[in-house]
Amino acid sequence: MGLEKLHPFDAGKWGKVINFLKEEKLIADDLIVQAREATDEDLFVVHTRRYLNKLKWSFVVATITEIPPVAFLPNFVVQRKVLKPLRTQTGGTIMAGKLAVDRGWAINVGGGFHHCSSDKGGGFCAYADITLAIKFLFERVQGVSKATIIDLDAHQGNGHERDFMDDHRVYIMDVYNRYIYPGDGFAKRAIKRKVELEWGTEDTEYLQKGIVKRDEVVFKAARRRRIPILMVTSGGYQKRTARIIADSILNLHNLGLIDKELATSGAVNPKVEQMIRDSAKDLTNLSLQ
Repeated sequence: MGLEKLHPFDAGKWGKVINFLKEEKLIADDLIVQAREATDEDLFVVHTRRYLNKLKWSFVVATITEIPPVAFLPNFVVQRKVLKPLRTQTGGTIMAGKLAVDRGWAINVGGGFHHCSSDKGGGFCAYADITLAIKFLFERVQGVSKATIIDLDAHQGNGHERDFMDDHRVYIMDVYNRYIYPGDGFAKRAIKRKVELEWGTEDTEYLQKGIVKRDEVVFKAARRRRIPILMVTSGGYQKRTARIIADSILNLHNLGLIDKELATSGAVNPKVEQMIRDSAKDLTNLSLQ
């Protein structure tokens, strides 16, 4: 419908990331675990019924997504064209959490809706996928008792901070510009390691080199300690962001921080194909528990 053109963000960046990785022959269609749309039952693990009912009003969704014309669309259209893709990305984050535990790492090319909490959306974030992924693991995967959120988006991740305010199992590190949205003072109380950046932090070098190096440092720390790591890619919506994300993933692969046997293209890899089938089966069971 062209709704993405009504928002200043590049809402098509996720598909572009996939295409860039295919061009570099890092991935192929048969090595991508397709995300499943999060069901109401899944969403109720975190979200209140009252909040999900609010999403049945188009003007509420327009406010959350910051696309005013959405308010004038019938809600069935909003559900199909706006919220279903977000629910699918949310399902992808939940699935990726389980995959990370199974194989040590996972990347959801999407998700990362860190402004949404259990009862409030905002900042283009309608579903609390980060909270959902962690709570699914706590409640439904044996042996997972602690989690760390390292939020490196320029904006404060107030959604997951509000959700885990009093949960000592979750350690939150947040690096953000203190002067921009959302400026949520209450949510800041949940941050265990707070890094507030000042105006004037240079964009050019950081975006072109810093993001790739930043992701490398985090993955090295987790992989060295054998801590399962899940990366979501929602932060950053400029036209060049998709290329930067793809370059970061390529760098992780080149350094051996994401398993090379999981990044074959063209060649048949029975071990990988069986792992994907087994993981998909496990994820279905996870949702039904």
